[in-house]
Amino acid sequence: MRRMRNVKIVATLGPASDSYEMIRALFEAGADVFRLNMSHGSHEEIAVRHRIIRKIEADVGRPIAILADLQGPKLRVGKFANGSEELKLGARFRLDLDKTPGDATRVCLPHKEIFDALRPGASLLVNDGKIRLKVEDCGRDFADCSVVVPGTISNNKGVNVPDVVLPLAALSEKDRKDLDFVCELGVDWLALSFVQRPEDMREARALVKGRAAVLAKIEKPAAVDAFAEILKVSDGIMVARGDLGVELPVQNVPPIQKRLIRACRAAAKPVIVATQMLESMIESPVPTRAEVSDVAAAIYEGSDAVMLSAESAAGAYPIEAVTTMNNVAIEVESDPTYREIMDATRAGSKKTVADAIVSAAREIAETTEIKAICCFSESGTTALLTSRERPYVPIIALTPHPATARRLCLTWGMYCVETPEIERFKSAVVSAVRAARDGGFATAEDQIVVTAGIPFNRPGTTNILRVAPCEERLIFASDPE
Repeated sequence: MRRMRNVKIVATLGPASDSYEMIRALFEAGADVFRLNMSHGSHEEIAVRHRIIRKIEADVGRPIAILADLQGPKLRVGKFANGSEELKLGARFRLDLDKTPGDATRVCLPHKEIFDALRPGASLLVNDGKIRLKVEDCGRDFADCSVVVPGTISNNKGVNVPDVVLPLAALSEKDRKDLDFVCELGVDWLALSFVQRPEDMREARALVKGRAAVLAKIEKPAAVDAFAEILKVSDGIMVARGDLGVELPVQNVPPIQKRLIRACRAAAKPVIVATQMLESMIESPVPTRAEVSDVAAAIYEGSDAVMLSAESAAGAYPIEAVTTMNNVAIEVESDPTYREIMDATRAGSKKTVADAIVSAAREIAETTEIKAICCFSESGTTALLTSRERPYVPIIALTPHPATARRLCLTWGMYCVETPEIERFKSAVVSAVRAARDGGFATAEDQIVVTAGIPFNRPGTTNILRVAPCEERLIFASDPE
């Protein structure tokens, strides 16, 4: 099942999409990666959805990536005696560690680490920024605030602290249990929430132990400031615009999104743009024009994937949401302006032999009648470098490792094929031709580019390129030597 676009679609599963029939329909509508949100659902429910995805994968004969998204530490106020209170503009309001139910003057904030980090003048955002408090005075167990933006505060509302780096680990105790569970279950990508510093990613990677690729969610101002170092220790990035748009002025988010996408492309690491992409489709069968423009902008910027959250997890129109995103992607990528942008923003540095090989493959494909670039990849690195080039023709990634094929499903332009272990380059050419013909990318009259590394089955050895004809004799060759 060949997609007619290069950008990938991530669909979150939930109550609206937890049956075989619905998940299969989402895949057929265009979903390439399924997200398991660890903030919702028991381990039993997550395991059932995982089994369904793997069953669909076997039934359709195509690798499918599974992304587990950890909840991260949630900062919330305690409960109120009356359930809620109205905070007036300019009023004084205290946050403290006293677990007594709150009133119009105070409430518990059961996170001592916040008080340790706060300073006078810092801002506290409650309920997704609907209420803004300014810290006037603070100590080890309290913060006296003035109400800058008034509103209704109620039980267990979330709190954001945009002005300081909090001394909180990105992994809560729940996250650690969830991490081990999903890694043992067999997910392909793990998304880490509440990332503030590169050390957060190093801790997660140490716990994952190579069982999944690790992706950093950029949703804190501190993560934006430390992005270059975070990117170095991450396998991928998610631009999580929800909390980022709460903790930063909303007008700052679009240029940040553009910069992060460009940095990820230069580093050959996949990047997802997420949050509120087709939000209105939770309740409506059609999106707003602004939402369509938002999805299109992320695609024009060169993102590897765009993501649906509640639209596919809990909305009334999950299939329509995926279909809409698929149609927008096809339309954008057929626009000549899209190709102009991809060419203008291509990273120009060629520091290794592999860089030179994949760049040459793209240039050959652009100047001759080449139908696809087929790259053999052990770890996925060669495929990622090829994707960074954003070639005009499809990329077929061939690998003997199911885990590599699945992880690459998140990457721009990638059509992933599992192959047997290859020992000789002639065998690689045969496998590449068969994959191109079977996938509908080429006919007997066409040519493809094949890249690989000698010796085979050793990561990081891409050093050979060949233009190969897709002749019948190669398709039926039983002994390529």
